[in-house]
Amino acid sequence: MANLLKIFTKDSFVLALVSIILGLLLGAVVMLIGGYDPIVAYSALFSRVYGDSYNFGEAIREMTPLILTGLAFAFAARAGLFNIGGEGQFLVGMTAASIVGIKLHGLPAIIHAPLAIIAGAVFGGLWAAIAGYLKAKRGVNEVITCIMMNWIGLYLANLVINQFALLQGENRSVDIQPSASISIEWLSQMMGNARVHWGTVIAVLAAVFFYIFMWKTKQGYELRAVGFNQDASRYAGMNVNRNIVKAMFISGVFAGLAGAFEVLGVFHYQSVMAGSPGTGFDGIAVALIGMNNPFGVLLGSVLFGTLTYGSAGMSFSADVPPEIIRIVIGSIIFFIAAQGIVRWVVKPLYSKRKKEKVL
Repeated sequence: MANLLKIFTKDSFVLALVSIILGLLLGAVVMLIGGYDPIVAYSALFSRVYGDSYNFGEAIREMTPLILTGLAFAFAARAGLFNIGGEGQFLVGMTAASIVGIKLHGLPAIIHAPLAIIAGAVFGGLWAAIAGYLKAKRGVNEVITCIMMNWIGLYLANLVINQFALLQGENRSVDIQPSASISIEWLSQMMGNARVHWGTVIAVLAAVFFYIFMWKTKQGYELRAVGFNQDASRYAGMNVNRNIVKAMFISGVFAGLAGAFEVLGVFHYQSVMAGSPGTGFDGIAVALIGMNNPFGVLLGSVLFGTLTYGSAGMSFSADVPPEIIRIVIGSIIFFIAAQGIVRWVVKPLYSKRKKEKVL
């Protein structure tokens, strides 16, 4: 309990909370300028998400891939890497899970579903490891590599679906086998057929794994050390190149899981996409809001998912353009990045607290 209280009183948590408040206030100002009532708009937004069980379940479904793609970016960032390739890893993991879910027949669900999940995780990890290997062995900047591999991943995913799993006359794959589904049918029926699935539980466990691995194990210590200073880590006897590849692989595993769960738990098929869905890029925003802390990513995904899913209710009930939510999210990220502004805002509070301690 004491450790939990420490998290909520840490300077980083306070700064993130103030940044969120400032972002919401700036969004309210934009609404006022546009002639909209921000109180009505925000009320409609939260009512959309938490007003009934169906929309609440769908909001959770919206948050799940954001948790994992946020963890993907945050994990790499802790190792000093900028994994902007979560989008490609998401798509490759999705495609691997789709093929396993579609092509394997006659397997019991207890084997088929985990096998499809593992396939998505491994292929997402391997896709990220390519960028890690090029960074470690050839010194190629991972940002450039990841951006290029996002496009390769998109078109490779479309090629695989077109060649091996296309539903005739449709722009999507055939459905996965029922044994590969991870939907929670009984809970879905209770929540008005919301598309809830076991991936949400696994995503939360992934955040716990992130924390334990990164802060409680020797390997996690090495990854963080490499992220702080590669030269010092090398001098201390650590294998820097191996840790770079390892960090990118684990990062890609998170993103690959996000893609796998979208197929196995939500849609049960994969579309041939004209463009990237954007989930990997949204994960970067979630990680920044969560300040690259796994539990911060969980909270960031709740905020991001609430705002994005609730924006439709804001549009229908309050006639406020949903694009304003993007302004709010962008403002939150801006304030988190520009911590000097936030510190200036909260400085009077810290000064008051110090005076009280002195007295």
